[in-house]
Amino acid sequence: MKSSDLFERAEALMPGGVSSPVRAIKPYPFYVERAAGSHLTTVDGADLVDCCLGYGPLILGHAHPAVREAIGRQLEKGWLYGTPSPLEIDLAELITGDHPGIDMVRFVSSGSEATMAAIRLARGYTGKQDIIKVEGGFHGAHDAVLVKAGSGATTLGLPDSAGVLADVVAHTRQVPYNDPEALETLLAGNDDVAAFILEPIMGNIGPVLPDDDYIADVREITAAYDVLLILDEVITGYRVGIGGAEVLYGVKPDLATFGKIIGGGLPIGAFGGRRDIMELVAPAGPVYQAGTFSGNPVSLAAGSVTLRYLHEHPEIYRRLDDATRAIGEVAADAGRGSFVRIGSAFKHFFRDAPPRNYREVKECDTEAFSRFWKAMLDLGIFLPPSQFETNFLSAAHTGQDIEYIADAYGSCLFA
Repeated sequence: MKSSDLFERAEALMPGGVSSPVRAIKPYPFYVERAAGSHLTTVDGADLVDCCLGYGPLILGHAHPAVREAIGRQLEKGWLYGTPSPLEIDLAELITGDHPGIDMVRFVSSGSEATMAAIRLARGYTGKQDIIKVEGGFHGAHDAVLVKAGSGATTLGLPDSAGVLADVVAHTRQVPYNDPEALETLLAGNDDVAAFILEPIMGNIGPVLPDDDYIADVREITAAYDVLLILDEVITGYRVGIGGAEVLYGVKPDLATFGKIIGGGLPIGAFGGRRDIMELVAPAGPVYQAGTFSGNPVSLAAGSVTLRYLHEHPEIYRRLDDATRAIGEVAADAGRGSFVRIGSAFKHFFRDAPPRNYREVKECDTEAFSRFWKAMLDLGIFLPPSQFETNFLSAAHTGQDIEYIADAYGSCLFA
């Protein structure tokens, strides 16, 4: 059955015919039959080089043998216990060992759940009500963070979705990314802020990179005002290197959130931080958090193998950094727009200069991006179908894949 036929059935059964809005490609999405390495095979018979990779989790590529074997071994032992398992200790030791600022972790089932719990914990620890996020920063689909971008530091939160209570997001303030002065101004006028939650590298509209010293500046400012710093490393965790953005920028958060790569491509999330804060989480303390599928043994097995593989093969990070640099050199020759990269994450923005914040990202020519995206897909390369999503490479992308992607960038940007 073709993708068009499947979508016709799906529209009658699921809102918009999809399970997540970003998958709603017009006039209909393509449906994948199988995936291996760096390639997807659609039900229509197309073979695509994948630069989406499940929106980031698959740093080793699709169906990596080591991960597949770990999943298979665990399936033979069972896939849901409802009890502790040794696997959660193993993965917790890996994560805490890689992150100097993380003493303890709690496993959950998604990045959204991790950020929701981290915000609740920050409020429980500080006794304060408000939180601050960055304009355009994405921290999942729960009420407190579904906030429209405002006009600056003094703007009250407004719901970004029907069904979100204005009273809830009134406690969520926003500041522009790469603007430490705006953060300090807001904190100087509000003594009821529990936490500043921050994507250290803006991934959901990016990558948009921090200015020099920005991460260090916000760490210094939040500490000065007794506000917890939550680094949202759901995307950057193990994507920009072992230890994520915390190690890359040399900044210790009070709390951090993880997802994507730490599950090896299976559903997972985690939040962690300083011991004195984490010990407030139930059953050790009064901040409640629970979940039937938290610490799922199959996800833990896949995640542990993935992280150990990255430890054993550090050259992966160097090779992928070289790969995005090569693609960027071709894109730069086109003289159209701006190419942004960090490690294995990259994006071509249809804007003259690389954006520094959400407002500048919104200046991009989205119609030009749509034409570019379609041209790349016609050449057999699947990029995330939005100007506002990051592209990724994996260890499974071969030199031939990289050369083909780079050549396609050249031809599609010059067209």
